[in-house]
Amino acid sequence: MSIALHSSGALVALLSATLLLGCEEKPKPQPTATTTAKASAAPAATPSAKPKPKPKPKPREDCPEGSSGIGTFEEPCVGSGTSRMMEFVYSGKTTEKGPKFAITNKSGKPVLHGSITVYFYDKAGKQLTAGTEKKPLKKLNCSGNIFAGVVKPDEKVWMFFSCVTKDDVPKDTQFIEGEVQRVGFANADGTENEFYWRNEDLVPDDRPKGGIKEEKTKK
Repeated sequence: MSIALHSSGALVALLSATLLLGCEEKPKPQPTATTTAKASAAPAATPSAKPKPKPKPKPREDCPEGSSGIGTFEEPCVGSGTSRMMEFVYSGKTTEKGPKFAITNKSGKPVLHGSITVYFYDKAGKQLTAGTEKKPLKKLNCSGNIFAGVVKPDEKVWMFFSCVTKDDVPKDTQFIEGEVQRVGFANADGTENEFYWRNEDLVPDDRPKGGIKEEKTKK
């Protein structure tokens, strides 16, 4: 009998242990990586302010009289009418190098850059075309630092130009005329162009002999 009681007591103890283990609190689920990431994510950055546009350069105060502009190559001091910075005259002589021209600086400033345009006329003063039959040209142009250095104020230089060769002169030419429609004024040491001036009124495609004339003031 003692053995039966002992066995019954052991069975009760075993059942009690099992029930206690079955009722043990389950562990709480740990936050997933996604949940952790959301919790630790920094707040969105505030969009930065757009950079302010650069102010447009002001017009130069030292543009030649009668002109205005910023003075850059793209936006030069712009003149009009018969305003000229340089006098451009055919010498009357054409050699193997081409027509020879006299250029006089009338601007009062040293000039380094120049853009020239040349026209041709017959005995009656009719404008002639240069170039070829496939590509006729009413005028010839060349530009750059074409004066072989700085042309000082009131200085006269004698020049040939590669864009106006002997072969470029039309057959019936009696008169050659030209204009300097753009100049670049040299800096203090004459190595660079400090600012530019231009007058496109001087160089229309169709130009009468003698060039454009100053309009008379109406009374």
